Amino acid sequence: MKKLLTSVIVLFTWVISAQNNTPYWQQHVNYTMDVDMNVNTFQYKGTQKLVYTNNSPDTLHKVFYHLYFNAFQPNSEMDARLQSIKDPDRRMVTNIGTKENPEYESRIAKLKPNEIGYLKVLSLKQNGKNVKYHTEGTVLEVILNSPIKPGEKVTFNMVFEGQVPVHIRRAGRNNKDGVALSMAQWYPKMAEYDFEGWHAHPYIAREFHGVWGDFDVTIHIDKNYTVGGTGYLQNPQEIGHGYEDKSQKVIKSKGKKLSWHFIAPNVIDFTWAADPDYIHDTYKVENGPLLHFLYKNDKEIIKNWKEVQPLTAEAMKFYSKNIGAYPWKQYSVIQGGDGGMEYAMCTLVTGGKNSIVGTVFHELAHTWFQHILANNESKHSWLDEGFTTYISSLASDKILKGGKGKPSANGYRGYFYVVDAAIEEPLTTHADRFNLNVAFSVGSYVKGSMFLSQLNYIIGEENVKKTLKKYYNDFKFKHPTPNDIKRTAEKVSGIQLDWYLNEWIETIHTIDYAINNVEGKEITLKRIGKMPMPIDVTVTYTDGTTENFNIPLRMMRGVKPTNATILKDWDWAHLTYRFSTPKEIKSVVIDKSMLMADIDRSNNEFKTE
Repeated sequence: MKKLLTSVIVLFTWVISAQNNTPYWQQHVNYTMDVDMNVNTFQYKGTQKLVYTNNSPDTLHKVFYHLYFNAFQPNSEMDARLQSIKDPDRRMVTNIGTKENPEYESRIAKLKPNEIGYLKVLSLKQNGKNVKYHTEGTVLEVILNSPIKPGEKVTFNMVFEGQVPVHIRRAGRNNKDGVALSMAQWYPKMAEYDFEGWHAHPYIAREFHGVWGDFDVTIHIDKNYTVGGTGYLQNPQEIGHGYEDKSQKVIKSKGKKLSWHFIAPNVIDFTWAADPDYIHDTYKVENGPLLHFLYKNDKEIIKNWKEVQPLTAEAMKFYSKNIGAYPWKQYSVIQGGDGGMEYAMCTLVTGGKNSIVGTVFHELAHTWFQHILANNESKHSWLDEGFTTYISSLASDKILKGGKGKPSANGYRGYFYVVDAAIEEPLTTHADRFNLNVAFSVGSYVKGSMFLSQLNYIIGEENVKKTLKKYYNDFKFKHPTPNDIKRTAEKVSGIQLDWYLNEWIETIHTIDYAINNVEGKEITLKRIGKMPMPIDVTVTYTDGTTENFNIPLRMMRGVKPTNATILKDWDWAHLTYRFSTPKEIKSVVIDKSMLMADIDRSNNEFKTE
């Protein structure tokens, strides 16, 4: 019995140790696709060879593919959501009411059979043998003939066909700018399997999560169409269209179609767009990649598309300097889609009659946070959208406005609106399941950006700069989680931040501090809101001099770099805090920087009569 007990204890200790020291892993995909597009019917047929490597410690009995285009069909989950949400995306609905009393109708619900989108898997084999599968909306479930063991590679061979939907959201045909084909989410795409399990979520509206891999894609399309997108064109001298070496002769095939052959290494997606009327410009970033710009030959937009090119190069240099080096050799900015949407090595943006530079700056920044770091944006949309908003705002301030590229509270207004309207939701909410679109947008973009803006206030600007660079360097191509950015900031600053991640992301607690009383040389502060913060206080004395004070939050177990007078820390449980000054007081201000998102600043200032 004693020997058995000892063995059990040893085994239990080994299991716990193994759990705590499980090495990082991620799955790998290697796609080879050959696709033939009919530009008249907007239908295409393709073959896909997918070599899938199971790097997980788990044996897989099923795999799942995304069939995104199936969302653009009447009665799909995307259609149903448009009909039930109170504030639907205006691009996806038609107002059948009045301006004063709008009533929205889903555009998807009205699609005819030749207008819908679809992806149909015609056959699928696992290692040469037919395998069972069935389609559920936008997800293909595959029951494997034999399980995929840890470390094993399998090959899936697929024949599929698709139809490009009328452009409603992100991808489609003949969008409002007149672009013929915006081909995003167009192929059967293997779902991500990671330490949390499968992420085979239906395509309802929003975000994505993908497996890194290598793509070898050949697209057969009408020879008059110019194509741009992910990857490196392998046969430019057979294609032309602005990709060729001008010093050599272009030799095109004599048929009606050209075969565009692209290779894209280590990306999580493959996107392309095509139009017979594209202008194709290139612009070389100094010590960086070659930029491609593809846009409609429309005299009303050409000037803006020309002007955005050197600015895009400047933004590329800004992000590479302030986050980390861009790892690929090309990037394409393509007119297509709606608004703007980031993809591997490219973005689709719409418009041009007005400036598109703000959209391009934002979508380009996504490359670092979504296509290189690539957190699960379905679960943690703020970690991508928020960080992208933060860094693109700094780039815009520096490059477009001639500023210093420093964080500010200029974008906080949306956050204060949702708080005041009592419609805020925790940022742990899945992107598709926010009750309101406005809650998702403000939460992901604004409150997510504020996570970094306030971090400047908590740990200092230089520490935030170092944190972003270390976060990128440590977690590029590794699908980081919110805990990873928190731990990176802790390691850089020496300050504990578990309380900050919890309060700001996992709750809807708000910040509200007040100057409760000033009497003689004594100041009393009060925490009214549920969320605690360190406090910066600026005191002006009656003799005209000024002194800054910093009150650390006890849970921080540290202090940011500061020239302020550091006072005793303030614990969470006590709602008031009192300190004395060496001189008579004229005025007091809490957080002169305004980076702390205090929801009521009316009680943050005091002045003597």
